[in-house]
Amino acid sequence: MSYIPFPNVSPEIFSISLGSFTFALRWYALAYIAGLLLGWQLIVRMLRTPRLWLKAPPMAPELVENLLTWVILGVIIGGRLGYAIFYQPDHFLTNPLQMLKVWEGGMSFHGGFAGVAVAGVLFCRKHKIPMLPTADLMAAVAPIGLLLGRIANFINAELWGRPTDLPWGVAFPGEAAQTCEGVLTICARHPSQLYEAALEGLLLLIVLSYLIWRRGWLKFPGRIAGLFFIGYGLSRFAVEFVRQPDAQFVSEGNPLGLAWHIAGYGLTMGQILTLPMIAVGLWFLLRAKPA
Repeated sequence: MSYIPFPNVSPEIFSISLGSFTFALRWYALAYIAGLLLGWQLIVRMLRTPRLWLKAPPMAPELVENLLTWVILGVIIGGRLGYAIFYQPDHFLTNPLQMLKVWEGGMSFHGGFAGVAVAGVLFCRKHKIPMLPTADLMAAVAPIGLLLGRIANFINAELWGRPTDLPWGVAFPGEAAQTCEGVLTICARHPSQLYEAALEGLLLLIVLSYLIWRRGWLKFPGRIAGLFFIGYGLSRFAVEFVRQPDAQFVSEGNPLGLAWHIAGYGLTMGQILTLPMIAVGLWFLLRAKPA
């Protein structure tokens, strides 16, 4: 079986030890930081480009720094709560203090998305800013974070795909390096993190950027946000077919890890959570009007 060996890349960029204290900068943390900073600068640039707007931009560029703070809190709190509620409710109900240990991993995109949405609403209400144009701005830059975050997932050798015999299958280390269907051989898996980076990140970023800068979609509040919801939802739904489900959903009677199934057919938790996003995106897209 042909496969691609996992590259020899450490999840840590560097670490510094001072006595019993060790500080380590990881690629995953850098992806979050870079995504937020690049998104911040891109939003400022859009606000400072009058031709993108039918009337005045929804906020002053100086307010974006304040928005960034709200978004960071929304990502961390929402992502952690979402992971606990959607994927490991029993564990966190038994060990509630584990919720605070975000450095041990366990973040849900759908929870982070909900947290950012709530943070955005509160920010707009506090500063009396129109919500739909703000949602468009946030949606326009979200693919940057998704692109970098999924690449960091690949470097961390986490969230890998199901076993495959395709030539671009990757032999991930650690827990993923197990036998495939009882055969003692190298277990190559779909690099589902890179599939998501390409679809949710790069492709969506290109499409949204083209519609903003070439087609003037920011003049129709809600269009960019709606298309982002649909684009992310469809991309995640498709990749879930080859992504390894979370271990708590897999059992002898449910080897595909379906969160809902009947008569051998069903949906994973990731697919279930994307359906409301697609529905909301369609609603936004159909109701968008010039403003």
